[in-house]
Amino acid sequence: MEKVKRLDATEKALELIALLQEKFGDVMFYQAGGCCEGTQPQCFEKGGFYLRYGDVCIGTVSGFEFWVDKDLFEYWKHAHFTLDVTDGIGAGGFSLETPFGKTFKVNYRLFTEEEVANLMDIKRNE
Repeated sequence: MEKVKRLDATEKALELIALLQEKFGDVMFYQAGGCCEGTQPQCFEKGGFYLRYGDVCIGTVSGFEFWVDKDLFEYWKHAHFTLDVTDGIGAGGFSLETPFGKTFKVNYRLFTEEEVANLMDIKRNE
């Protein structure tokens, strides 16, 4: 049985990532657990955000890692993330898509019991 991914992306998200890669090179994503920046995933130039010990990489989008705050991961470890895009500027405004009038967002759904038993492995920052 094929392992179940923890992360997917919509076509709109993939198109925006391609635009950002063309302009900035390799990127990375980080979903924080804070009050403002934690409301949306942030996109940075690769290495432009320093991970904390124990933060979790739940997968990749277009080959770029998507990291989640270690505490937030514990809360959302039974949920599938779908990276999407909406028009407008989100909270914080530090993410690379902000000047384009776009904001990354995540849609969540809970895994089924069968999916939980067959999830892809995660990677922790150590």
